[in-house]
Amino acid sequence: MKKNNLSHMGLQGGASGLTMMVMVLFFGSLLTLALKLGPAYVDDITIQEALEGLEGTEGLSTMGPAQVRTLINKRLSVNNVRGFSAKNISVEKDGELVVINVDYEVRNNLFSNVDTIVHFQHEYEMKGK
Repeated sequence: MKKNNLSHMGLQGGASGLTMMVMVLFFGSLLTLALKLGPAYVDDITIQEALEGLEGTEGLSTMGPAQVRTLINKRLSVNNVRGFSAKNISVEKDGELVVINVDYEVRNNLFSNVDTIVHFQHEYEMKGK
């Protein structure tokens, strides 16, 4: 006669309610962080691409700092980067070389009185044509 293995079915229970709740809270908080911090990183990549695109710009070496900032602001507004101030950009000239420093931080409210701060700092050295 065959032995029935139904007596072992009680040992295969699955996840408990507490385990499921902990998993939902953990993955929910990861999703919240990604949704809050993701746009800041996407905007930073767009800012980097706009600044790297200045390399080889016609007359960049002869432009003043205010003109370079205006050129950068135009590129950023075309790429729909909002909330970025031109005061975060410092432009210095060293002969033919133009040194652009970008130093800014993005603050987001995570929930209630908990905020996130993401700090970005980039330096570019480039020449114009």
